[in-house]
This record gives sequence, structure tokens and C-alpha cells, in this order.
Amino acid sequence: MDGTCLRNANVCNYLLLSLILFFFAGVFAEANVEAKNLPFVAANIKEPKFPAKTFNITDYDAIGDGQTKNTDAFAKAINECSQAGGGQVIVPAGLWLTGPIIFKSNVNLHLEVGAMILFSSHFEDYPLVKTTWECLPQVRCISPIYAESVENIAITGSGIIDGYGQAWRAVKKDKLTEPQWKKLLASGGVLDISGNMWWPSEGAMHGQAIVDKLDKRNAATEEYAAAKQYLRPVLVGLRNCKNVLLDGPTFQNSPGWNIHPMLCENVIIRNVNVRNPWYSQNGDGLDVESCKNVIIEKCTFDVGDDAICMKSGKNEYGRKRGRATENVAIQDCVVYHGHGGFVVGSEMSGCVRDVYVRNCLFIGTDVGIRFKTTRGRGGIVENIYIQDIRMKDIPGEAVLFTMYYGDRVTIPMDDEADSDYGKNVPVVSEETPQFQNIYMENIVCDGAAKAVYIQGLPEMAIKNISLEDAVIFAQTGTTCIEAENITFKNCKITPAISPAFKLYNSRNIFLENITSPDSAEFMKLAGDKTSAVELKGFNMADISKKIKFGKKVRPDAVIIK
Repeated sequence: MDGTCLRNANVCNYLLLSLILFFFAGVFAEANVEAKNLPFVAANIKEPKFPAKTFNITDYDAIGDGQTKNTDAFAKAINECSQAGGGQVIVPAGLWLTGPIIFKSNVNLHLEVGAMILFSSHFEDYPLVKTTWECLPQVRCISPIYAESVENIAITGSGIIDGYGQAWRAVKKDKLTEPQWKKLLASGGVLDISGNMWWPSEGAMHGQAIVDKLDKRNAATEEYAAAKQYLRPVLVGLRNCKNVLLDGPTFQNSPGWNIHPMLCENVIIRNVNVRNPWYSQNGDGLDVESCKNVIIEKCTFDVGDDAICMKSGKNEYGRKRGRATENVAIQDCVVYHGHGGFVVGSEMSGCVRDVYVRNCLFIGTDVGIRFKTTRGRGGIVENIYIQDIRMKDIPGEAVLFTMYYGDRVTIPMDDEADSDYGKNVPVVSEETPQFQNIYMENIVCDGAAKAVYIQGLPEMAIKNISLEDAVIFAQTGTTCIEAENITFKNCKITPAISPAFKLYNSRNIFLENITSPDSAEFMKLAGDKTSAVELKGFNMADISKKIKFGKKVRPDAVIIK
């Protein structure tokens, strides 16, 4: 297929997806009137409804002094509410110390203004359960808020839920200032042998070694108690639930990930504030894993790791489970600190598809739009539509696609003869991940280290990526490595350091109406697979002199129209 046909195919794919999204606009208006404009490829999501019955935790002897443990009061109120057919469990103003809160069906945990739920720092309050950690099966402590195989549940209101994560988390020295590090050391805990990692206890520090031994012999759940201080949970663990609503509260200071719906269906998350210290290890904001039909809107994130993240299991486990994250609509969210604003992966082995993201603001996130995977994952990420994203002061890439997550690989952009890149390439198998059919429109970034970085595998290119109507100011420009059928249209890419585009082993690349600083070098090409690079809307006499060809690239690899 020639370049023109491939370009037309890419345009057709873009238009087809747009038509599909437009067709489904308003299909889930029952969930939220303001959400009806979201193009959402899914069946209707109905917001959970609850009877007009209330169960105030103070009626079950709860005391809101921040010192009295109210685990039994929460359990009694939730049990009676569920047994009565459902309603609201009211948490009034106060400081409510408690152990785990375990949901039952038809319960809305409602936090009134001035209410703060404080989770206990005593490890014995958290029984061990078989669950997952970072998308693989593992025994962990039960989540402070835990729901499994229940329906019609909610957490609403204006209060705060605090996971007391400092009792669980390790801290890396390089994430703190010197005064902060000294203060942390003075608080207690222990240092590892390198002196660069602080642990809250000896038990937590040595927990991984204990877990490794137990995992090897498939030990019983109770045997993991020896590593309990290490087995930190996510703050909100929702497993195999249907019809879930989180609306209003602040979720903060989690031991691990903050909010983690897994294998759930029909989930609405809106108006929530998610906060973790920026140094919090694995302090993700929201990880949607193998869920179907999800709305995320009007939420704010300021966290220690990825903010809004799509996952679907890791490696063979994820592929065998075979549950994609699909039919997700995200809009009107703000992300401050985080490793990524909107993120897919790296655990995406069960596939991620049909995701729509619009009208979000990322301020100071390490990366703005972040897709990550690596060999061994397998899985397909496809049909992702991202629109109206604004970014400010991004330390890394404004837009990143990488299939080398966790690995370091040197790309010979000058076609060095002695490079090892591209040697011993594995054959394509079920372990080979794929990124394809991803469309971005109206993306604005004021300040980033890199504008766009796309890095596929020699055995599996990243395919069918489109960026239209973008304005990006960055230190360096756009890099495409092992990429195929990539379109940049009506884009202003302004790097402080030229060239604006670097291409390595990339083919069928289409640039139309691109604005960039007038420098001696606009584009640099390398790699013997680089071909069919089409430039349209440029001055032929000028642009042809600003393209540098590596010695393995044919001069006719570039077509100027």
C-alpha cells in the first residue's frame, strides 16, 4: 500500500471513530445530566439509588474524638443498612478512628461536612486476604475500604478519608529535601543498607524477602503474617462489584494505590479529590483495572505516582484472565503532581480499548499523556480518543508512547555501524504488546522536556497514531522510533533545541501544516526501515535543505508536496 492510501486509511479510521463517538453521545444520560455530551461507547450506566433510610454511626456507639476505635460501629451500621434493603450510613462531623470498613450491597457511606475517617495504624486490625498487588495475585492486608462481589454501593458527601499511609510506606531519600529527610529519620523507622531508603519498621524492610520465600512454596495465607507490615494495601479496594458511585469526598494518604476498582462494572467517579504526598511510593491516584463502563469526571488529583491510570492485569496472569478495561469516559479533571496525567499501562495484558478523554488540565505532572508497556506484557491498547488537553510545566514528555518501560535502550540516531540495537529481535507472540488506533486532538502544552516521544519495538511498531491541532513548547521536539502510519496535522511544535522531528525506523509518517522555528535542521532521519515520510504544506525549496539523512536512509524516503 502506498503512502497516499495509508494516509487516507488513517483519516478514515479517525473519522469512523469520531462518528461512533458522536453516535453514542448522550447514551448514558441517566448517570449524570452533564455527562450526556461525552461520547461513550457503552450501554447505559445507571447511578445507584438508595432508599430514604439513614443509619447514623453515632446510634451504634461511635465516638468522633480521633482516639476511640469505631470499627464495630461502622460494621453494625453497614450490616443493618444492607439488611434493611439499603440506605445511607451517615458519618457526621468528627474524627472517626476505625479499622477496615467492609461494604455490603445497597449501602451509601455518606460523609457530612466536617467528617474525617482516620484509619488505624495498627497492622493487627487488617486481616490478610488473597487479592492482587500491581496487577498480579498476592496476599495483602485488606484495604481500609473494601468491597467484594457487592452491588449498588456508594461513598458520597464532603468529608475526608485518610489511609494513614505513613505507617506502611517506604520513602526514598532522593524524593525529599535534606531537612525533610532529617525529620523523617528523627521520627523513627529504619534505613536499608544503602542508606537511601527509609522503612517504617524492620518488619516492613525485610518483608519482600519473606514474601519471596512464601510465594515459591505456595504458602497458606496465614503464613504471610510474618510479612504483614510489608503487605500494604490500596486505600479503596473494589473487587468484582457492580453499580458503584464515588461522589464528593477527599481520599488521601493511602498505603499504596488510592482508589482501585478491579473487575467492576458500571462505575461512576466524580467530584472527588485524591491526594497523596508526592514522595509516596506507589501512591497512584486512580487505577481502573479490567473494568467495563466507567465514568470519571470533575476530579482533582495530586499524588505520588500515576494519576488516572488504565490497567488490565500483568503478563500471563492478565492475558489468561482476559478482562479488558473498556468503555471508559474521562472529562473535566485536573492533575497536579503525578508521574502521569492520563496513563495506560504498564500492566495492560488483558487489553485496554474504547477510552475517551476530554477537557483535562495537567499541571506539573512528570509526563502528560503516558502510554507504557514492555516485552512480556502482551495485550492490545486501541481505540483511544483524547481531546482538549492542556498541560503546563511538564518535566518529561508532553506525550509519551513507550514499549520499553523499565528498560534502557540506546537508539543509533546517526546509524552507527557498531550499534547492538535491532539484534536478536524476538518473534511476535502473545507476549508482544501493541499500541494502535490512538487519536489526539487540540492538545496544548506550555513547557515540557520533550514534545512527543513514540518508541515501538523492532518486532512490533506503534501504529495509527494521530495528533491534530496541537501547540507544544518544549526543550526538544518529536521523536518516532519503530512507528508506522503516524499523522501530525496542523501542529505547532516549538523546541528550544532542533530538530523538530527525529525519525528512526519509522514509515508512513505524514506531516501536514506543521509550524516550527526556522532552524538549520528541521528533521533528522535514521534507520534502514525509515521510508514514506510525506511533508505537505511546506516550502519545498527551504524544507528540503533542512532534512538530514542518516547513511542508511534513502534520499527518496521523504516526499515533499
